[in-house]
Amino acid sequence: MAGYSGAGFMALLRLGALLSVSLVLAGCVTTGQPVPAPAPPPAPAAAGADGGRLSPQDAARNFVTVVERVEPVAERFCRQQAGPGQNCDLQIVVDRRRNLPPNAFQTIDEQGRPVVGFTLALIADARNEDEIAFVLGHEASHHILGHIGRKQQGAEAGAVLGTMLGQATGADAATMKQWQSFGASIGARRYSKEYELEADALGARIAWYAGYDPVRGAGFFSRLPDPGDQFLGSHPPNAQRLQQVGAVVAGLERQAAY
Repeated sequence: MAGYSGAGFMALLRLGALLSVSLVLAGCVTTGQPVPAPAPPPAPAAAGADGGRLSPQDAARNFVTVVERVEPVAERFCRQQAGPGQNCDLQIVVDRRRNLPPNAFQTIDEQGRPVVGFTLALIADARNEDEIAFVLGHEASHHILGHIGRKQQGAEAGAVLGTMLGQATGADAATMKQWQSFGASIGARRYSKEYELEADALGARIAWYAGYDPVRGAGFFSRLPDPGDQFLGSHPPNAQRLQQVGAVVAGLERQAAY
């Protein structure tokens, strides 16, 4: 993908200073509150002249606006659906390294707090607020649904199976490690596609309740290479993901009509 000029990147880098103020103020949501009615749609955001990339300034503004709207909704969903003792105090961070490709991720920090991260390239590549909202909802959903823990359990079970296979074949120490690594990789990937579809579905709900259009937000799939339906692939086909989001939104619209 084409990069920004040095000046453009500096504008995005200044986003970090804005976020350090805006995101620290994102408060905890009272436990037990019901998921609110859908928020009113945001005012139309600035768009590129050709429907393509935004200016760095508009991209940064879109990101801050989306985080302020979506994070509280994601935390409400978390407190309603997460398991006992699960931390729902989401921390949104930006990885400001310029050489990283467009990407978003979910992890847990050393204090057990859930972290959703965005690279600068993803913020710069988003065409509208809906795309950022859907990605944020999707990544938050991985935490709400406990996917990291479930993947770790799968990896551990796969490593045990790899050990058993290695022992059955009389493998030496080096080969045993290879069997364990192979088993862990298979175990972690076994349900990866299902996890992505689950996060798409819940992420669409989060974005919708925050006042965004998840179908429009899922438009970024059209700019991603289609992984196809690979055996033990980490992501489902793009068409399947779009169908999932569309079905969720159609259901939400039917509910809102009653």
